[in-house]
Amino acid sequence: MRQVLRHIFEKKQAYARLPLFEHMRNELLDPSERLAFYPCMAYFILSFGDLNKFVLREEHAADKYQEMVNAHTREDDHHWPWYLEDLSKLGYDVEGRATDLLHFLWGEETIQNRILTARLTALIKGTTGLERLVIIEAIEETGNVLFGAMLPLAEALEKRLDTQLRYCGSFHFERESGHAVNADHAELARIPLDAETRARYIALADEVFAIFEPWTHELLRYALAHPVSAPVADPETDGVSQVMTRSSVLAA
Repeated sequence: MRQVLRHIFEKKQAYARLPLFEHMRNELLDPSERLAFYPCMAYFILSFGDLNKFVLREEHAADKYQEMVNAHTREDDHHWPWYLEDLSKLGYDVEGRATDLLHFLWGEETIQNRILTARLTALIKGTTGLERLVIIEAIEETGNVLFGAMLPLAEALEKRLDTQLRYCGSFHFERESGHAVNADHAELARIPLDAETRARYIALADEVFAIFEPWTHELLRYALAHPVSAPVADPETDGVSQVMTRSSVLAA
């Protein structure tokens, strides 16, 4: 398994060079501009909780590997309220019609969010506990790239807005970095695999990264299509002034 984990790490390094993350690291742009994709990922972030509860998890675990999967899902299935909390703090939570929101979530601008959820579900179904751990490892590394790139942006915006961004910032990042699967890397690395099994696990990991890549391109397209001005603290309301060009997730 050590070779599989090494392969996942190498795929992570390549993933980190995708245009979205280059955009997020562009210090010529304001942090709010580099985070302008944030509303676009709502569908996937909220559905990821259900993916953990109803797809990855099996309450009657067949073996210790599925038990490890279950423990991981219980770490990950409740992070979406933090996403909504930051959505509001960043100034995107404005009043609108429910039909506009549904058009946004199921519209063309967010189609890769829905495809990502569906393809991950299809990939996971029918897999063993150990195969699911490989899939989780790959998903975790895509998340580590995203949250690592978001962290300095969140820290800058936290100072500007005088608030804590629990999803974008260190609160979430530290919890992601301390997951049970990560703690069990040494145990996983010691698992012997024959050449055929190793090739199958590597193929699973490759598919995860292949599924996530179009999603990153969609997020970047959204950010470029919906530029924002820098949000600023409003001294009269202790909130955020709505100075964004397209401040609502409903403005699709």
